[in-house]
Amino acid sequence: MVNKRSLAIVVAVAGALGQPAQAQQPKKIPRVAHVLASSSTAVPARTEAFRQGLRELAYVEGKNIVVEWRSADGKLERLPALLAEVVRLKVDVIVSGGPESTRAAKEATSTIPIVMAQDTDPVANGFVASLARPGGNITGLSNFAPELSGKRLELLKETVPKLSRVTVLGTSSGPGNAQSLKEIELAAKAFNVKVQYLDVLSPNDIETSFRAASKGLAEGLLTLPSPILTSNRTRVVELAVKNRLAAIYNNTLYAEAGGLMFYGVNILDLDRRAATFVDKILKGRTPADLPVEQPMKFEFIINLKAAKQIGLTIPPNVLVRANRVIR
Repeated sequence: MVNKRSLAIVVAVAGALGQPAQAQQPKKIPRVAHVLASSSTAVPARTEAFRQGLRELAYVEGKNIVVEWRSADGKLERLPALLAEVVRLKVDVIVSGGPESTRAAKEATSTIPIVMAQDTDPVANGFVASLARPGGNITGLSNFAPELSGKRLELLKETVPKLSRVTVLGTSSGPGNAQSLKEIELAAKAFNVKVQYLDVLSPNDIETSFRAASKGLAEGLLTLPSPILTSNRTRVVELAVKNRLAAIYNNTLYAEAGGLMFYGVNILDLDRRAATFVDKILKGRTPADLPVEQPMKFEFIINLKAAKQIGLTIPPNVLVRANRVIR
């Protein structure tokens, strides 16, 4: 005869075994939003670089992480709605592709962690208190964009010693644009070069700007960070060649599209490294205590095919400094 105590134990064990779903809840899969101001189809290498960074950290999209991909297609006015949408999805982290999307993310939320894949100047743009201690819900990577603008003009002057007139294309509403232009003007004064700045606020402004550059007798071209220009980089490169302008670009993607020269940070590497910030945040770190990373590697790319198209001979002392030569 079974006593009452033994019977109670048997019933309790049987009940526990019969309810496994309550004893072990399924693990929540983290959800990350990746937001680009430029067109994702125009820069597929950037999204693939972020995916690569996730894979290196053992994240498999659709299995142990969900990524909500969003892109404004170069139409900056779409960013607030895109960010409001991902905030409503209650994502765990927002990855912003550049200053424009970071600004929209900052305005959309003060609680969801934001990782900057790249930013021209996080402190000056008001995104972080300092690089060492960001202090809020934003951290990530800086690309030194303003400081590099003057260096690009210096390289262009070395490539074309008689250079006297340069057109600069940028988008005035973009964070860091004014500082980048200031750096160029300082370098231009030192090299006795006249600068013509043309504002590109929509894709329709691109061809208009090149007509203005031709009218202004421009001999060289520089670009500043702009989702509009990046999304339409093939057209920008084609027009630079058509107008026989010696051009140096702010983004390696222009060189890949046939542009003459690029000097700066490899943004694909920054996109890949953004995944490490996402990983740290998902594991419990807070953006406020994660220092903003600064780039360590810089690239100088020369496209000899583009040089031949405009009848330009790259001086040997410039060519030897290139990390990569496209022939």
